Amino acid sequence: MSRKAAQIILSPEERATLDHWARSRTMPVRLVQRAKIIQMASGGMDSQDIAKRLEISRPTVQLWRDRFLALRLSGLEKDAPRPGRIPRISDEKVRAVIEATLHTKPSDATHWSTRSMSRAQGISEASVRRI
Repeated sequence: MSRKAAQIILSPEERATLDHWARSRTMPVRLVQRAKIIQMASGGMDSQDIAKRLEISRPTVQLWRDRFLALRLSGLEKDAPRPGRIPRISDEKVRAVIEATLHTKPSDATHWSTRSMSRAQGISEASVRRI
């Protein structure tokens, strides 16, 4: 038994916007593709058929159907935020390096070098340079 995707019903304004996006030659390709997915879905096409016609995966079609149902047109315009890389150096360590640079000086020199700061703080010289 297959699951049936939720039906998409468009308002006249949404239909006009999606038509404009789908026909546009200057819009980003991903936005054009998303508009076509929603147009076909509102016409009653199954996700599998949309995926075959647009030569994309069925999970991609389902993702954009769900995003449209949740957020309407604004959900198609932007990708969801991604978490990004986890910083290797903590904010506390960054603050410690900045504090030491601004308010202390090494005992054997007039100012901190990247090498002396890296030894004092226990991080790499390249990390000190980036901070």
